[in-house]
Amino acid sequence: MESDILVVDDSAAIRKILQRVLRQTGMSIRTIHEAGDGQEALEKLKTTTIDLVLTDINMPKMDGLQFLAAMKSSAECRHIPVVMITTEGGETKVAEAVRLGAAGYVRKPFTADQIKEKLAGFLETALPL
Repeated sequence: MESDILVVDDSAAIRKILQRVLRQTGMSIRTIHEAGDGQEALEKLKTTTIDLVLTDINMPKMDGLQFLAAMKSSAECRHIPVVMITTEGGETKVAEAVRLGAAGYVRKPFTADQIKEKLAGFLETALPL
């Protein structure tokens, strides 16, 4: 089954890099949607079926922790796994993300293998033709 993924990051360059890395993993992905901050991501979740969210922590308007808290308080969205993609070196924000319901995290900079390993439990690998 193909999955729809939402990538949330205020950097358009990071969103593009994550899209490329996700495609390189060999995971079965239908569509990769984008949002530039938590508010935009919440709007996307109202109109789009999403199977997995990858979000940055540090963003303007609504950061990743605020977005995660809002998402997990919504009956329509709380089942969607969220993986944090972050430059945060300290454990405080990562621990807060886990407490709020994040399924995991990956530190920037990341490799395709790190993303694939972290997402292996959430997405199916596409079968070779």
